Amino acid sequence: MKTLLFAVSVLALAGPAAAQTCARDGDAAPLALHKSWILEGWERKEGDPAFVFAQKMQRYYDLTAPRGVFFDNFAPGKTQLFDDAAVYGANWQDLQNKARSVRHALTEGHDQIVSDKVASTTIGFVGELTRLDGEVLAFDGRSQLGWVCSDGAWKIRQELNYAWVVKPEAIAHYYQRKADGK
Repeated sequence: MKTLLFAVSVLALAGPAAAQTCARDGDAAPLALHKSWILEGWERKEGDPAFVFAQKMQRYYDLTAPRGVFFDNFAPGKTQLFDDAAVYGANWQDLQNKARSVRHALTEGHDQIVSDKVASTTIGFVGELTRLDGEVLAFDGRSQLGWVCSDGAWKIRQELNYAWVVKPEAIAHYYQRKADGK
């Protein structure tokens, strides 16, 4: 009986700790997730289905516990600061769905700091949003994300994004690098 109680106690203690282990390297590490967040999550190709934040971005955000701090100076609407990931994300749906395409490429300034339960990542990126009428909005930006390890996966809890409008030709070389696989 003592052995059984001891085994159950060890498993009970080990269970939560094991469930909270998140990757520090590879495709599931914070920096790799940050890059896919911008290059896949926020991308839109002509003919894509409607952008529904809760569906497309659930890999990156914990929408069952959406509290956090989310700032983006490019956020559409009256506010740029949100304290709920679901509200923040839904705010982008109209802009995404009224675009023919949204594409991004990485620039420089990528880094991550990772501990067992929290991480911080930074990336540089550029983007082009092509409206349905063909108008192109080109921008250069920086992003810093704060991540929390939740049930074995990294989720965004804090977000600071800043972008500024540029001419499309000023960022064209980043898309050429992307096409060349660099």
